[in-house]
Amino acid sequence: MNQTLSSEDKHFLLELAREAITIGVSTGSLPQREVSAPQLQEKMGCFVTIKRGGALRGCIGNFSSEKPLYQLVQEMAVSAATRDPRFYPMKEEDLASGFDLEISVLSPLAKISSPEEVEVGVHGVYLEKNFARGVLLPQVATEHGWDRETFLSQTSLKAGLKKDDWKEGADIYVFTAEVFGEK
Repeated sequence: MNQTLSSEDKHFLLELAREAITIGVSTGSLPQREVSAPQLQEKMGCFVTIKRGGALRGCIGNFSSEKPLYQLVQEMAVSAATRDPRFYPMKEEDLASGFDLEISVLSPLAKISSPEEVEVGVHGVYLEKNFARGVLLPQVATEHGWDRETFLSQTSLKAGLKKDDWKEGADIYVFTAEVFGEK
């Protein structure tokens, strides 16, 4: 993505994600919207994060898509609400109790040759080793006050690996994210 999203685009995507969750949880379908803004038609990855009372309630995304960004945001929003294996699927009564949304629009993944290339607060990390995979968004390290080593260790743990497994034989990718939310 060369250009950044306008504040109108961000506001629209947040509204679209909330609408998708509300309709998706209630009916199991996605709202049909016509979207003409060219930057929302671009094919790029995103993650949608749901928080309730500041605590994580769901987060799912995709690094790439054959669909336009606005459609991927809708799908990932519903997936975060209903398919994150760490949480039970949201029900209609969960919608009424309030939640906040955050969207991360991603740059393409770039494989790095050294962990020293990870810039905390700038990069998210995607780690692969054997058949294990883990990802943490850039804001996670910042929110927890982690240094590079802790960030990489936490990504290893998220992948289901031992905390030091990133040090040897792992493929490490970085990406940046344009992060915006309702708060």
